[in-house]
Amino acid sequence: MQTSYALITGASSGFGVDFADILAKKGKNIIITARRVENLERVKKNIENKYPVKVIIIPADLSTLSGVKSLIDQTQSYEVDVLINNAGFGVYGFYHESSWEDLNKMIQVDITALSYLTHAFGQRMKKLGRGNILLVGSVAAFQATPTYAAYAACKSYVLSLGEALNHELKVHGVNVTVLNPGITATEFLQVSGQKTTFYQKVFMMQSYPVALTGIKAMFKKKAFIVPGLANKLTVFLGRFYPRKIQSYFAYLVMKN
Repeated sequence: MQTSYALITGASSGFGVDFADILAKKGKNIIITARRVENLERVKKNIENKYPVKVIIIPADLSTLSGVKSLIDQTQSYEVDVLINNAGFGVYGFYHESSWEDLNKMIQVDITALSYLTHAFGQRMKKLGRGNILLVGSVAAFQATPTYAAYAACKSYVLSLGEALNHELKVHGVNVTVLNPGITATEFLQVSGQKTTFYQKVFMMQSYPVALTGIKAMFKKKAFIVPGLANKLTVFLGRFYPRKIQSYFAYLVMKN
């Protein structure tokens, strides 16, 4: 059994659960974190019943700076050479009609916590001379998206950051990959407050294959990956349209 650990944020549901299962199956010890302790306990029990690995639970609220710092401090004694920055959520609705409290909390999780953890564990991995970091982005990163304006902007930041860090850290033996899924069967829509659209029903992917695609891309040291043919086509064809048209199409497929 390996002595190093993979740290997975947002591990109480959705992609986080799948990432934990995939890495544990590979024999990786796991540190899982989220706010919902009961869910983390279920994930821990399920993994330890299936695989001969250690699972450590560290509850944390990544929407607060103190929560992020606490997570970093509590993992000091563990050798973490895989970081899965999965925690994040969206806020659906027109920007100026949305609650600033909700938007700010999203920005804190999707940008600030992700950046802080990537900085802290990237430094640790540089000292180790090895490591892999997976940032969970979105296809929304590739175009402005009315009704998800701030969320799409957050994910654009994640994509840009990840691609740049992939270049900066590879000379130190550390890889950074950005996974950019489209609509997936997770709690995302429920949390964001959006009803499922026709487009989303037709093109929705299951979470486990998407998570597996991300893990494979990470270990192959790819800078970013877009899972699913429909998502790949969306990103590819978007290159040929003016940005104004891109955002208009994004609005049409997202509006309820």
